[in-house]
Amino acid sequence: MEILKGKKILLGITGGIAAYKSCELVRLWQKAGADVMAVMTPAAVNFITPLTLASLTGREVLTDTFAASNTGIDHIRAARWADLAVIAPATANTIAKIACGIADNLLTSAVLASRAPLVVAPAMNCAMYENAATQNNLRILKERGIALVGPDSGYQACGDIGRGRMSEPAEIFRQTASMLIASGQNRRMVITAGPTEEPIDPVRCITNRSSGKMGYALAQAAAVRGWKVKLVSGPVSLPDPVGVETVRIRTASEMLEHAWREARDAECFIGCAAVADFKPSSVSESKIKKTANDGFKLSLTQNPDIIKTVAALDNLFTVGFAAETDDLLVYARHKLQSKNLDMIIANDVSSPLTGFNSDDNEATIIYRNGRETPVPKMSKEDLALRIIDAINCELAETAALSESEENGRQ
Repeated sequence: MEILKGKKILLGITGGIAAYKSCELVRLWQKAGADVMAVMTPAAVNFITPLTLASLTGREVLTDTFAASNTGIDHIRAARWADLAVIAPATANTIAKIACGIADNLLTSAVLASRAPLVVAPAMNCAMYENAATQNNLRILKERGIALVGPDSGYQACGDIGRGRMSEPAEIFRQTASMLIASGQNRRMVITAGPTEEPIDPVRCITNRSSGKMGYALAQAAAVRGWKVKLVSGPVSLPDPVGVETVRIRTASEMLEHAWREARDAECFIGCAAVADFKPSSVSESKIKKTANDGFKLSLTQNPDIIKTVAALDNLFTVGFAAETDDLLVYARHKLQSKNLDMIIANDVSSPLTGFNSDDNEATIIYRNGRETPVPKMSKEDLALRIIDAINCELAETAALSESEENGRQ
Protein backbone atom coordinates (compact mmCIF):
# COMPACT_ATOMS: atom_id res chain seq x y z
CA MET A 1 0.00 0.00 0.00
CA GLU A 2 1.49 3.34 -1.08
CA ILE A 3 0.71 5.12 2.17
CA LEU A 4 2.84 8.16 1.24
CA LYS A 5 1.66 8.56 -2.35
CA GLY A 6 1.99 12.20 -3.44
CA LYS A 7 4.17 13.19 -0.46
CA LYS A 8 7.44 15.02 -1.09
CA ILE A 9 10.41 14.50 1.22
CA LEU A 10 13.62 16.53 1.24
CA LEU A 11 16.43 14.34 2.56
CA GLY A 12 19.52 16.10 3.92
CA ILE A 13 22.67 14.00 4.23
CA THR A 14 25.64 15.21 6.24
CA GLY A 15 29.21 13.99 6.64
CA GLY A 16 28.97 10.91 8.83
CA ILE A 17 29.62 7.22 8.32
CA ALA A 18 25.91 6.55 8.76
CA ALA A 19 25.32 8.23 5.39
CA TYR A 20 25.23 4.77 3.80
CA LYS A 21 21.96 4.08 5.67
CA SER A 22 20.31 6.91 3.76
CA CYS A 23 20.03 4.63 0.73
CA GLU A 24 17.78 2.24 2.65
CA LEU A 25 15.73 5.16 3.95
CA VAL A 26 15.14 6.41 0.41
CA ARG A 27 14.05 2.92 -0.63
CA LEU A 28 11.50 2.70 2.19
CA TRP A 29 10.00 6.10 1.37
CA GLN A 30 9.79 5.32 -2.33
CA LYS A 31 8.22 1.92 -1.71
CA ALA A 32 5.54 3.80 0.23
CA GLY A 33 4.95 6.08 -2.77
CA ALA A 34 6.85 9.20 -1.68
CA ASP A 35 8.95 11.43 -3.95
CA VAL A 36 12.42 12.08 -2.51
CA MET A 37 14.91 14.84 -3.25
CA ALA A 38 18.41 14.57 -1.73
CA VAL A 39 20.60 17.45 -0.57
CA MET A 40 24.18 16.68 0.50
CA THR A 41 26.68 18.74 2.41
CA PRO A 42 30.23 18.99 1.00
CA ALA A 43 31.40 16.58 3.72
CA ALA A 44 28.70 14.02 2.90
CA VAL A 45 30.06 13.33 -0.59
CA ASN A 46 33.13 11.79 1.06
CA PHE A 47 30.97 8.98 2.44
CA ILE A 48 28.46 8.34 -0.36
CA THR A 49 28.38 9.61 -3.92
CA PRO A 50 25.74 11.94 -5.34
CA LEU A 51 25.42 9.50 -8.25
CA THR A 52 24.18 6.81 -5.86
CA LEU A 53 21.46 9.07 -4.48
CA ALA A 54 20.54 10.36 -7.95
CA SER A 55 20.14 6.78 -9.17
CA LEU A 56 17.89 5.92 -6.24
CA THR A 57 15.74 9.05 -6.24
CA GLY A 58 15.60 9.66 -9.99
CA ARG A 59 16.37 13.29 -9.25
CA GLU A 60 19.38 15.57 -9.43
CA VAL A 61 21.17 15.65 -6.07
CA LEU A 62 21.83 19.16 -4.78
CA THR A 63 25.31 19.61 -3.33
CA ASP A 64 26.74 23.02 -4.13
CA THR A 65 25.10 26.39 -3.59
CA PHE A 66 27.32 27.95 -6.25
CA ALA A 67 27.55 25.16 -8.84
CA ALA A 68 27.87 26.28 -12.44
CA SER A 69 24.41 24.88 -13.26
CA ASN A 70 22.84 26.47 -10.20
CA THR A 71 20.79 29.63 -10.54
CA GLY A 72 21.66 30.51 -6.94
CA ILE A 73 18.19 29.69 -5.59
CA ASP A 74 18.24 25.89 -5.43
CA HIS A 75 17.92 26.09 -1.67
CA ILE A 76 14.70 28.10 -2.02
CA ARG A 77 13.32 25.73 -4.65
CA ALA A 78 14.06 22.70 -2.47
CA ALA A 79 12.61 24.39 0.63
CA ARG A 80 9.33 25.24 -1.11
CA TRP A 81 9.03 21.83 -2.77
CA ALA A 82 9.07 19.67 0.36
CA ASP A 83 6.18 18.49 2.53
CA LEU A 84 8.73 17.28 5.07
CA ALA A 85 12.47 17.85 5.54
CA VAL A 86 14.61 15.13 7.13
CA ILE A 87 18.31 15.24 7.99
CA ALA A 88 19.69 11.71 8.36
CA PRO A 89 22.41 11.45 9.40
CA ALA A 90 22.70 14.77 11.23
CA THR A 91 26.19 15.40 12.56
CA ALA A 92 26.97 17.44 15.66
CA ASN A 93 28.31 20.17 13.35
CA THR A 94 25.10 20.46 11.31
CA ILE A 95 22.95 20.33 14.45
CA ALA A 96 24.98 23.21 15.87
CA LYS A 97 24.50 25.21 12.68
CA ILE A 98 20.74 24.70 12.68
CA ALA A 99 20.54 25.70 16.35
CA CYS A 100 22.42 28.93 15.59
CA GLY A 101 20.68 29.66 12.27
CA ILE A 102 23.88 29.36 10.26
CA ALA A 103 23.36 28.84 6.51
CA ASP A 104 26.80 28.21 5.05
CA ASN A 105 25.93 25.39 2.63
CA LEU A 106 23.00 24.40 0.44
CA LEU A 107 21.46 22.08 3.06
CA THR A 108 21.55 24.51 5.98
CA SER A 109 20.29 27.27 3.69
CA ALA A 110 17.35 25.10 2.59
CA VAL A 111 16.53 24.25 6.22
CA LEU A 112 16.54 27.93 7.16
CA ALA A 113 14.27 28.78 4.20
CA SER A 114 11.84 25.89 4.66
CA ARG A 115 8.43 26.14 6.33
CA ALA A 116 7.98 22.36 6.21
CA PRO A 117 8.27 20.29 9.41
CA LEU A 118 11.84 19.20 10.10
CA VAL A 119 13.04 15.84 11.43
CA VAL A 120 16.62 15.39 12.62
CA ALA A 121 18.29 11.99 13.15
CA PRO A 122 21.51 12.64 15.12
CA ALA A 123 24.55 10.49 14.37
CA MET A 124 27.93 11.01 16.04
CA ASN A 125 30.48 9.61 18.47
CA CYS A 126 29.01 9.03 21.93
CA ALA A 127 31.37 11.57 23.55
CA MET A 128 30.32 14.21 21.01
CA TYR A 129 26.68 13.43 21.68
CA GLU A 130 27.12 13.71 25.45
CA ASN A 131 29.02 17.00 25.19
CA ALA A 132 27.17 19.85 26.90
CA ALA A 133 27.25 21.94 23.74
CA THR A 134 25.54 19.25 21.69
CA GLN A 135 22.94 18.60 24.38
CA ASN A 136 22.17 22.33 24.55
CA ASN A 137 21.81 22.49 20.75
CA LEU A 138 19.43 19.52 20.80
CA ARG A 139 17.33 21.23 23.48
CA ILE A 140 17.10 24.30 21.26
CA LEU A 141 15.89 22.19 18.34
CA LYS A 142 13.21 20.55 20.52
CA GLU A 143 12.03 23.94 21.80
CA ARG A 144 11.56 25.06 18.20
CA GLY A 145 9.33 22.07 17.46
CA ILE A 146 11.93 20.14 15.47
CA ALA A 147 11.38 16.38 15.81
CA LEU A 148 14.33 14.22 16.88
CA VAL A 149 14.58 10.52 16.01
CA GLY A 150 17.21 8.77 18.12
CA PRO A 151 20.06 8.41 18.44
CA ASP A 152 20.39 4.76 19.44
CA SER A 153 22.96 3.13 21.70
CA GLY A 154 25.42 0.49 20.59
CA TYR A 155 28.71 -0.23 18.88
CA GLN A 156 30.08 2.68 16.85
CA ALA A 157 32.38 2.78 13.83
CA CYS A 158 35.17 4.31 15.92
CA GLY A 159 35.08 1.36 18.32
CA ASP A 160 33.30 3.11 21.17
CA ILE A 161 30.09 1.78 22.65
CA GLY A 162 27.44 4.29 23.67
CA ARG A 163 24.59 6.49 22.52
CA GLY A 164 25.10 8.26 19.23
CA ARG A 165 24.31 5.73 16.50
CA MET A 166 21.79 6.92 13.94
CA SER A 167 18.43 5.21 14.37
CA GLU A 168 17.71 2.43 11.91
CA PRO A 169 16.06 3.50 8.62
CA ALA A 170 12.92 1.52 9.47
CA GLU A 171 12.38 3.55 12.65
CA ILE A 172 13.03 6.87 10.89
CA PHE A 173 10.61 5.80 8.18
CA ARG A 174 7.85 4.94 10.68
CA GLN A 175 8.13 8.24 12.50
CA THR A 176 8.31 10.40 9.38
CA ALA A 177 5.48 8.50 7.69
CA SER A 178 3.33 8.98 10.79
CA MET A 179 3.94 12.73 10.66
CA LEU A 180 2.97 12.93 6.99
CA ILE A 181 -0.14 10.79 7.35
CA ALA A 182 -1.34 12.58 10.47
CA SER A 183 -1.28 16.01 8.85
CA GLY A 184 -4.81 17.21 8.07
CA GLN A 185 -6.64 14.36 9.81
CA ASN A 186 -9.77 15.40 11.70
CA ARG A 187 -12.47 12.73 11.14
CA ARG A 188 -12.31 10.01 13.78
CA MET A 189 -12.69 6.29 13.15
CA VAL A 190 -12.42 3.41 15.62
CA ILE A 191 -11.51 -0.10 14.43
CA THR A 192 -11.27 -3.35 16.35
CA ALA A 193 -8.96 -6.09 15.09
CA GLY A 194 -7.50 -9.48 15.90
CA PRO A 195 -8.70 -12.16 18.31
CA THR A 196 -9.51 -11.87 21.98
CA GLU A 197 -8.20 -14.17 24.71
CA GLU A 198 -10.41 -15.34 27.57
CA PRO A 199 -8.31 -16.79 30.41
CA ILE A 200 -9.07 -20.17 31.94
CA ASP A 201 -6.14 -20.05 34.34
CA PRO A 202 -2.77 -18.20 34.34
CA VAL A 203 -1.45 -20.29 31.41
CA ARG A 204 -4.53 -21.32 29.38
CA CYS A 205 -7.11 -19.35 27.45
CA ILE A 206 -9.90 -19.52 24.88
CA THR A 207 -9.02 -17.78 21.63
CA ASN A 208 -9.27 -18.18 17.84
CA ARG A 209 -7.12 -18.17 14.72
CA SER A 210 -7.57 -14.53 13.70
CA SER A 211 -4.28 -12.92 12.65
CA GLY A 212 -5.57 -9.34 12.71
CA LYS A 213 -4.32 -8.72 9.16
CA MET A 214 -7.66 -7.47 7.81
CA GLY A 215 -8.28 -5.10 10.71
CA TYR A 216 -4.75 -3.72 10.55
CA ALA A 217 -5.06 -3.23 6.78
CA LEU A 218 -8.32 -1.31 7.36
CA ALA A 219 -6.65 0.92 9.95
CA GLN A 220 -3.80 1.69 7.56
CA ALA A 221 -6.17 2.34 4.65
CA ALA A 222 -8.35 4.65 6.76
CA ALA A 223 -5.29 6.65 7.83
CA VAL A 224 -4.18 6.96 4.20
CA ARG A 225 -7.66 8.20 3.27
CA GLY A 226 -7.45 10.98 5.86
CA TRP A 227 -9.08 9.47 8.95
CA LYS A 228 -7.73 9.85 12.46
CA VAL A 229 -7.78 6.21 13.51
CA LYS A 230 -7.85 4.51 16.90
CA LEU A 231 -7.16 0.79 16.56
CA VAL A 232 -8.25 -1.45 19.44
CA SER A 233 -6.33 -4.67 18.89
CA GLY A 234 -6.35 -8.10 20.43
CA PRO A 235 -3.12 -10.14 20.76
CA VAL A 236 -1.41 -10.29 17.34
CA SER A 237 2.17 -10.30 16.08
CA LEU A 238 1.75 -7.37 13.69
CA PRO A 239 3.51 -3.98 13.93
CA ASP A 240 1.32 -0.95 14.62
CA PRO A 241 0.01 0.64 11.39
CA VAL A 242 1.78 3.88 10.49
CA GLY A 243 -0.04 7.02 11.59
CA VAL A 244 -2.52 5.05 13.69
CA GLU A 245 -2.94 5.12 17.48
CA THR A 246 -3.06 1.52 18.63
CA VAL A 247 -4.38 0.20 21.94
CA ARG A 248 -3.62 -3.44 22.70
CA ILE A 249 -6.02 -5.46 24.83
CA ARG A 250 -6.61 -9.13 25.57
CA THR A 251 -10.21 -9.86 26.58
CA ALA A 252 -13.57 -9.05 25.02
CA SER A 253 -14.51 -6.97 28.07
CA GLU A 254 -11.37 -4.86 27.65
CA MET A 255 -12.10 -4.43 23.95
CA LEU A 256 -15.66 -3.30 24.68
CA GLU A 257 -14.46 -0.80 27.28
CA HIS A 258 -12.01 0.87 24.89
CA ALA A 259 -14.24 0.62 21.81
CA TRP A 260 -17.24 2.16 23.58
CA ARG A 261 -15.22 5.02 25.07
CA GLU A 262 -13.51 5.90 21.78
CA ALA A 263 -16.55 5.42 19.52
CA ARG A 264 -18.62 8.00 21.41
CA ASP A 265 -16.52 10.75 19.82
CA ALA A 266 -16.09 9.05 16.44
CA GLU A 267 -17.92 9.28 13.12
CA CYS A 268 -17.34 5.67 12.09
CA PHE A 269 -16.77 2.34 13.83
CA ILE A 270 -15.58 -0.86 12.18
CA GLY A 271 -15.86 -4.08 14.17
CA CYS A 272 -13.34 -6.33 12.46
CA ALA A 273 -12.13 -8.23 15.53
CA ALA A 274 -12.90 -11.94 15.94
CA VAL A 275 -14.30 -11.60 19.44
CA ALA A 276 -14.74 -14.74 21.56
CA ASP A 277 -18.46 -15.37 21.96
CA PHE A 278 -17.95 -17.09 25.31
CA LYS A 279 -15.63 -16.89 28.29
CA PRO A 280 -15.09 -19.14 31.32
CA SER A 281 -17.62 -18.54 34.09
CA SER A 282 -14.72 -18.38 36.53
CA VAL A 283 -10.94 -18.09 36.18
CA SER A 284 -8.61 -20.17 38.30
CA GLU A 285 -5.93 -18.15 40.09
CA SER A 286 -3.47 -21.01 39.74
CA LYS A 287 -2.72 -23.48 36.96
CA ILE A 288 -5.31 -26.24 36.77
CA LYS A 289 -3.54 -29.58 37.24
CA LYS A 290 -4.18 -32.63 35.12
CA THR A 291 -5.81 -35.34 37.21
CA ALA A 292 -6.41 -39.04 36.78
CA ASN A 293 -10.08 -38.61 35.88
CA ASP A 294 -11.30 -38.93 32.30
CA GLY A 295 -11.99 -35.30 31.47
CA PHE A 296 -12.32 -31.68 32.41
CA LYS A 297 -15.53 -29.68 32.38
CA LEU A 298 -15.42 -25.98 31.59
CA SER A 299 -18.44 -23.80 32.30
CA LEU A 300 -18.86 -20.89 29.89
CA THR A 301 -20.80 -17.65 29.94
CA GLN A 302 -21.60 -15.32 27.05
CA ASN A 303 -19.40 -12.33 26.30
CA PRO A 304 -20.93 -8.90 25.65
CA ASP A 305 -21.84 -8.16 22.03
CA ILE A 306 -19.37 -5.39 21.24
CA ILE A 307 -20.59 -4.31 17.83
CA LYS A 308 -24.28 -4.37 18.77
CA THR A 309 -23.53 -2.29 21.87
CA VAL A 310 -21.49 0.26 19.92
CA ALA A 311 -24.03 0.40 17.08
CA ALA A 312 -26.60 1.74 19.55
CA LEU A 313 -24.69 5.03 19.73
CA ASP A 314 -26.26 7.98 17.93
CA ASN A 315 -24.72 9.50 14.79
CA LEU A 316 -22.20 6.67 14.32
CA PHE A 317 -21.76 4.84 11.01
CA THR A 318 -21.19 1.24 12.08
CA VAL A 319 -19.61 -1.48 9.95
CA GLY A 320 -19.44 -5.14 10.91
CA PHE A 321 -17.81 -8.28 9.56
CA ALA A 322 -19.49 -11.64 9.02
CA ALA A 323 -16.76 -14.27 8.94
CA GLU A 324 -18.61 -17.49 8.13
CA THR A 325 -17.88 -20.99 6.85
CA ASP A 326 -21.30 -21.69 5.25
CA ASP A 327 -24.48 -19.84 4.21
CA LEU A 328 -22.35 -16.70 4.15
CA LEU A 329 -24.79 -14.15 2.76
CA VAL A 330 -27.76 -15.47 4.75
CA TYR A 331 -25.92 -15.05 8.05
CA ALA A 332 -24.45 -11.73 6.98
CA ARG A 333 -27.83 -10.22 6.08
CA HIS A 334 -29.29 -11.39 9.37
CA LYS A 335 -26.37 -9.91 11.31
CA LEU A 336 -26.73 -6.59 9.49
CA GLN A 337 -30.36 -6.30 10.60
CA SER A 338 -30.14 -7.81 14.08
CA LYS A 339 -27.21 -5.65 15.14
CA ASN A 340 -28.53 -2.46 13.49
CA LEU A 341 -25.46 -1.95 11.26
CA ASP A 342 -25.05 0.44 8.35
CA MET A 343 -22.81 -1.94 6.40
CA ILE A 344 -21.45 -5.44 6.76
CA ILE A 345 -18.54 -7.18 5.05
CA ALA A 346 -19.26 -10.86 4.41
CA ASN A 347 -16.24 -13.09 3.91
CA ASP A 348 -15.81 -16.86 3.80
CA VAL A 349 -13.12 -17.97 6.26
CA SER A 350 -13.30 -21.66 5.33
CA SER A 351 -10.86 -21.27 2.43
CA PRO A 352 -7.12 -21.34 3.26
CA LEU A 353 -6.60 -18.87 0.39
CA THR A 354 -8.81 -16.14 1.84
CA GLY A 355 -9.46 -17.11 5.45
CA PHE A 356 -7.63 -16.53 8.71
CA ASN A 357 -3.87 -15.79 8.44
CA SER A 358 -3.96 -15.47 4.62
CA ASP A 359 -2.68 -12.36 2.85
CA ASP A 360 -5.65 -12.25 0.45
CA ASN A 361 -9.38 -11.95 0.92
CA GLU A 362 -12.61 -11.72 -1.04
CA ALA A 363 -15.87 -10.36 0.24
CA THR A 364 -19.32 -8.99 -0.39
CA ILE A 365 -20.14 -5.51 0.86
CA ILE A 366 -23.79 -5.42 2.01
CA TYR A 367 -25.48 -2.08 2.68
CA ARG A 368 -28.39 -1.23 4.96
CA ASN A 369 -30.65 -0.58 1.94
CA GLY A 370 -30.07 -4.13 0.67
CA ARG A 371 -27.55 -3.29 -2.05
CA GLU A 372 -24.73 -5.84 -2.36
CA THR A 373 -21.34 -5.39 -4.00
CA PRO A 374 -19.17 -8.49 -4.52
CA VAL A 375 -15.42 -7.83 -4.33
CA PRO A 376 -13.18 -10.45 -6.00
CA LYS A 377 -10.10 -11.99 -4.42
CA MET A 378 -7.35 -9.44 -3.84
CA SER A 379 -4.81 -8.52 -1.20
CA LYS A 380 -6.20 -7.51 2.16
CA GLU A 381 -4.55 -4.11 1.69
CA ASP A 382 -6.44 -3.52 -1.57
CA LEU A 383 -9.70 -4.82 -0.11
CA ALA A 384 -9.26 -2.49 2.86
CA LEU A 385 -8.99 0.50 0.53
CA ARG A 386 -12.16 -0.66 -1.29
CA ILE A 387 -14.03 -0.86 2.01
CA ILE A 388 -12.84 2.53 3.28
CA ASP A 389 -13.74 4.13 -0.07
CA ALA A 390 -17.21 2.56 0.13
CA ILE A 391 -17.65 3.97 3.64
CA ASN A 392 -16.51 7.41 2.50
CA CYS A 393 -19.01 7.35 -0.38
CA GLU A 394 -21.88 6.39 1.94
CA LEU A 395 -21.01 9.13 4.40
CA ALA A 396 -20.68 11.69 1.60
CA GLU A 397 -24.08 10.73 0.16
CA THR A 398 -25.70 10.92 3.59
CA ALA A 399 -24.17 14.35 4.21
CA ALA A 400 -25.32 15.61 0.80
CA LEU A 401 -28.87 14.32 1.44
CA SER A 402 -28.99 15.97 4.86
CA GLU A 403 -27.80 19.25 3.40
CA SER A 404 -30.44 19.07 0.65
CA GLU A 405 -33.21 18.38 3.16
CA GLU A 406 -32.03 21.24 5.36
CA ASN A 407 -32.01 23.64 2.40
CA GLY A 408 -35.52 22.47 1.51
CA ARG A 409 -36.79 23.40 4.97
CA GLN A 410 -35.34 26.90 4.79
